[in-house]
Parts: sequence; C-alpha cells; structure tokens
Amino acid sequence: MEHRPTQRPNRAEPLGALPRLAPARRESIADQVFRTLRSSIVMMRLTPGTALSEQDIAGRLDVSRQPVREAFIKLSEVGLVRVVPQRGTFVVKISAQAVTDARFVREAVECAIARRAAQGLEPGAVDALQRVIAEQRAAAKAADTESFFVADEAFHLGLAGASGCTYAWKVIEEAKAQMDRVRFLSIPDATPMARLIAQHQDILDAIAARRGAAAEQAMREHLQEILRSLPRLARAFPDMFEADGAPVRARGEGGDPARSARRPGRRATR
Repeated sequence: MEHRPTQRPNRAEPLGALPRLAPARRESIADQVFRTLRSSIVMMRLTPGTALSEQDIAGRLDVSRQPVREAFIKLSEVGLVRVVPQRGTFVVKISAQAVTDARFVREAVECAIARRAAQGLEPGAVDALQRVIAEQRAAAKAADTESFFVADEAFHLGLAGASGCTYAWKVIEEAKAQMDRVRFLSIPDATPMARLIAQHQDILDAIAARRGAAAEQAMREHLQEILRSLPRLARAFPDMFEADGAPVRARGEGGDPARSARRPGRRATR
C-alpha cells in the first residue's frame, strides 16, 4: 500500500504570530521582511491562499509600509505571492511544474558543487558539516520539523560556502522557493527524516574521502527524493497545489528526464 502523509499542515497562523525580524548585518529592512515572510510561507505558517495586507504586516513587524511593499515585489518575483490589482496580495498555491523545474536546475548546480567539494574543502569544513548533521539527528529525535528543515538548509549552504561556491548557492536559492514548500511539507511523513540524514551523511562521507563521482551521485540521489514526495503530497493536499498540468508522477512512472536509470534503489532527496 502506498504511504501517504497523514498530517495536514497547520492552518495559517494569524499574522500576529509572525516571528520578529532577525536582523542580519548588511541586510536592509526590506530584505529582512522578505526573509521573514519567505520563511513563514515555506514553513506553512502562511498557507496557500492567505491574503497578505501591506499595512497589517508592517504593523506586526514594526516597520514602515515601504519595505513590506518591496518584500512583496521580491516574493512575487520568486513565485511565492501573487499581486492582484484592486484585490490584494495572496500566497500562491504550489506549482508542480515550478517545483520540477527548480529541482532540475538545483541538481545540475549542486552535483557540480559536490564534485568540487571532493577536491578539497576549507579547513574544518567537514567537521562543521558533521555538526550540522548532528543537529538534524537531534531535531529528528525531538520531532522538531522546523529545526530539522533549518539544519537541512544549513548543510547545503555550508557545503556551497566551504567549496567556494557561494554565488552558485545564491542562484539556487532564488530558483527553489516553490521547491522548499514541498520539501517542508514532505517532512516527516512523505520523506522520513532518517532517510534525509543518511543521504547527507553519504554525501559528506564521499566528499571527505575525496571521491568526486560518488559525492556527485549521492547528491543526485538526494535531490531526486522530491520526485517521490511530490505526487504523494499533491494527492494528499490537492487544495495546496495549482492545477497547472505538470506531470506529478512518482519515480518509476516516467516524468523527470534527469531521473535516470543510474540506479534502482533506495535513497534520494531534495
């Protein structure tokens, strides 16, 4: 019997529940607002269809309306909100087509990062990445989905940075907003945390051993995990997905051209 997610994501929290801005050096207020709203959309605090009020969010975050307006524009550019003239701004539904497109781009870039990483990382990088995996294990044990997701992001960002590929990660980050919502929604039911941890460990072990081809393959399998979870989630939560005609199929049913016959098997992810 096919495994289906059993938990529905939480309904959108009231805008008063938005987290406080977490200032970062060299970040404008608009960038901070964008980051806060992006995180809230990805982690389903603001679910598809939620109406966003420029004035209300400005008040909740204690900022002026101008940086909120700028954040809305950027959120629209990455495909997370839609601005409808005379009606307002709304969190968009998940587009399966946008998810599969982003995954294809991410695989191409991150597989190259993994191969480069196997040529040598910055001193202490392997230990630092191992600590991130340890954080994921702790989050999994505590069933803390948000902390697990944050650590997952930290692993990929840390690997790109330690490989000298910070700009490449910026390109990925701008392309993967829709993909991130599916990744978060898939944890832990459609994609078990233990599987993702094991995949990260496989990637890091291959990098530490300087086995470039193995690191690239481990990353490819990891990033293809979403091809398994996407169709399950689209069937389980149809109200969260656009009816955009994208091929929402599981591995083995055809679909993504990058999926390959490289290996039948067990693991794969985002």
